[in-house]
Amino acid sequence: MTRPANTCEKKNMKQEAAMSAKPVVKGFWDKPTGSWQYVFHDPETMKGAVIDPVWDYDPMAAATSLGNARRILEYVKAEGIEIDWVLDTHPHADHFSAAVWLAEELGAKRGIGERVRKVQALWADIYNTPDLAQDGRQWDHLFAEGETFKIGNLEVRVMLSTGHTLASITYVTGDAAFVHDTLMQPERGTSRADFPGGSASELWESIRAILDLPEETRLFIGHDYPGEGEEPQTGATVAEHRASNKHVKDGISREEFIETREARDATLPLPKLMLAALQVNIRGGRKPEAEGNGRSYLKIPLDYFEPR
Repeated sequence: MTRPANTCEKKNMKQEAAMSAKPVVKGFWDKPTGSWQYVFHDPETMKGAVIDPVWDYDPMAAATSLGNARRILEYVKAEGIEIDWVLDTHPHADHFSAAVWLAEELGAKRGIGERVRKVQALWADIYNTPDLAQDGRQWDHLFAEGETFKIGNLEVRVMLSTGHTLASITYVTGDAAFVHDTLMQPERGTSRADFPGGSASELWESIRAILDLPEETRLFIGHDYPGEGEEPQTGATVAEHRASNKHVKDGISREEFIETREARDATLPLPKLMLAALQVNIRGGRKPEAEGNGRSYLKIPLDYFEPR
C-alpha cells in the first residue's frame, strides 16, 4: 500500500518539479551601461519573455536609439520565440527601458513589481511632476510578492527583492532566477543600496532569500563590469555565491554586510544617466509628454543630491 505524501513531502515534490524545468536563457550585454538584458523561453512551447531591455541613450546628444532592442527583436524572430511578457525588475537608474517599444513590436504585455507606485511617488516629488500618474497604470500588470504566472509550461514566481530600490523584484522560473541589481559576480559582491528609497539592511534580507533557493539555481544578474581582457558574465549559481561572493558568502554576518555595503556606497558617484533615466522609467519607458512644439524635454533637479 502506498503511503500518502505528507505536507513537507508534497512541498519538496513541487519544488523538484519546478526545478526540473530548464528555461533557455539568452543574455544581451550593453557595454556603455554594463547592463544585462535577457530573453528566456520554454523550449517545449517556444513561448518566452524579455527582461530589462535597454533603450539606448546618448547623453551628449540627448538622443535615443534602438540598437539593443533591435538585437533582441532579431533574436526572438530568428529563434521563433513567441514573447508573452516584457518584464522590468525595477525602475532602472542607469539606462532607459525599451519595454514599451518591444512590447508593441511583439504584441506582448508589460509588467513590473507593484511597489513601483512608491518609486513613482518618490521621484514625482524629486522632479516636481505632480501630474505624473502614480498608480502604475503605465504597465499592463503590477506583480505582488509570491504571485505566479505561466509562460508556456514554465511557472514564474515573483519574489520581492527590495534594498537596491523600493520596487525591485526577482523572477524565478525552473532552475533560473533573474535577480537584477542585488548580486554582482561573486568576486565583485553585491549592488549598491544608496539610491532614494534604498536600504542595505533590506538588500541583505532580499539576498538571503535568493540564496535560500536550491543551490543549483542559476542567478542571472543585472550588471557586469569586466576588466580589460575579461568577458562579461551573466551570473553564477546559488552554490557559487554562497561559497565565494565576497559580500554575502556563508559566514558573513548581516552587520558585516551592512557596514561593508554602506561604506562602499558612500564612495560611489551617482550613475551618469540616473537623473535622465528615472524620469523615463517611472513612466514605464516613455518620454515625458511632448510640449507645444511636439518635442519632449527632461528635467534635472539642481542641488537635490550632494556632490560626490
